[in-house]
Amino acid sequence: MALALYMDTCVRSAITNGLRARGVDVLTTQEDGHAETPDPLVLDRAGELGRVMYSEDEDFVIEGVRRQRAGIPFGGVIYAHQIRVPIGRCIERLQTIAETMPEEEIANNVVYISRR
Repeated sequence: MALALYMDTCVRSAITNGLRARGVDVLTTQEDGHAETPDPLVLDRAGELGRVMYSEDEDFVIEGVRRQRAGIPFGGVIYAHQIRVPIGRCIERLQTIAETMPEEEIANNVVYISRR
């Protein structure tokens, strides 16, 4: 079963639209009414919805690592640097991750998308 993604407020809309055009299940924090919600609660919300968090905000990496170290479960975080990683690369990698990575492999982990 493909992973469902939860997009942070700072994610470029071209990425969300590109993923949807490829059939990836995406929900944004704005659509879910959580655009102004603090990051730790947004990460909790993603888990409640059974979705994996995608963000271009380093604060989610920090929160994910904090939870790993503290043994606090979370659904997983995928991160790409907003300037260094091109939109097309983000779409390709996110689609691949969503279609091939098992939920148990991404749970409680932070996955980084690089520009290569």
